Amino acid sequence: MPLSHLVHDRAGSGEPVVLIHGIGHRREAWAPIFDRLAEKYDVIAVDLSGFGDSAPYPADQPYDMDNACRDLAANFELWGVHKPHVVGNSLGGAIALELGARDLVSSVTALSPAGFFGRVSRFRALVPLCFMWLGSHAPDGVLRAIAKTALGRRAIGFPLYAHPERSSADATYGDCLAMKRSAGFLPTVRAGLSYVFDAPVDVPTTIAWGTADRLLPYGQSQVAKVRLPGARHVPLARCGHVPMIDDPDAVIGVIDETISRSETAADDVA
Repeated sequence: MPLSHLVHDRAGSGEPVVLIHGIGHRREAWAPIFDRLAEKYDVIAVDLSGFGDSAPYPADQPYDMDNACRDLAANFELWGVHKPHVVGNSLGGAIALELGARDLVSSVTALSPAGFFGRVSRFRALVPLCFMWLGSHAPDGVLRAIAKTALGRRAIGFPLYAHPERSSADATYGDCLAMKRSAGFLPTVRAGLSYVFDAPVDVPTTIAWGTADRLLPYGQSQVAKVRLPGARHVPLARCGHVPMIDDPDAVIGVIDETISRSETAADDVA
């Protein structure tokens, strides 16, 4: 049984593709590409446990990678999908790689994944995230008023996007509320203080990194290249940490290419 029945949006048909958001975010992060992906895939955008609309873990369960993978795998079964393709961003990218390392998925597309930072860059990521979390605790009316202005959206989204003004007022306000209400945020931050990804991933894998990433700078992609030499490594030019708003076409292209490689590999085995 899953630790949590994960709230999700699902549309389309074809190969199953599960979209996994980052820390403090929610399934709506994938809105810029969700409908387009659903034109050719069975797309499932999920709220992780303790984020968005999904219930938190039971009090005695840690927000570690073992539980994240166990929970998602159990939900895959509930949804009737076997070894889906997974696409993850930030924390979701790390979870996608962990699922790949456990042979629970058919392919992995990781967008600026966590787990490749050093001592300094780890805190360069966690400190701004904590400030964002603290800022999200402003009164709802203040958050709504800030989100209505382009300047406010740029200020709120600066760590995450190269073009935060492209986010709508409603989306920005909703993201603030999701971060404010995320029971999983602080436990996940605590787990992130020591987390490192350093495991082999044998399924077709792409790591795509925004060259304008302010939260997990592009230089961390070089660490990922060393640790995962068999993966395809792709720069996302002029994209920030959450690239779906900055360049949806490029993100969709990376996902399509990864899934295509997986299908080719399956055909070769057959």
